[in-house]
Amino acid sequence: MNSFSKVIIYPKDISLITGKSYRSSWQLLKKIRTHYLKEPHQVVTIQEFCEYMGIGEETISSFLV
Repeated sequence: MNSFSKVIIYPKDISLITGKSYRSSWQLLKKIRTHYLKEPHQVVTIQEFCEYMGIGEETISSFLV
């Protein structure tokens, strides 16, 4: 089990991790949702974000406390 206090990632979180603007982060989230064949109402998990970006979950844990 992960030590994350939350499971869902939001554009604000992506902005903190990548240093991109909120809008760019929102667009990246949309690309991830498309990649995983999710519908617009479905959320993206931290695990899916990490897999898509090629980042280890332990690397971003400090950003999502």
